[in-house]
Amino acid sequence: MYTIKLREEFIKLGQALKAAGVVENGAEAKDVIIEGLVKVNGEVDTRRGKKLYDGDIVTFDGEEIKIEK
Repeated sequence: MYTIKLREEFIKLGQALKAAGVVENGAEAKDVIIEGLVKVNGEVDTRRGKKLYDGDIVTFDGEEIKIEK
């Protein structure tokens, strides 16, 4: 499990995938999100700009990313 510490109130989904290192760049993040391969709190979310807050869990390719303050 990866943990991302928030520097501000939220982080966007595409940025979180890049920050955790599960994708190499923004284009790859956009592709996997649009293809429905990413879940936020157990639900598929296809919005790259989805705002993630403290306590959110992102799942992609068998990896979990936890968002914390």
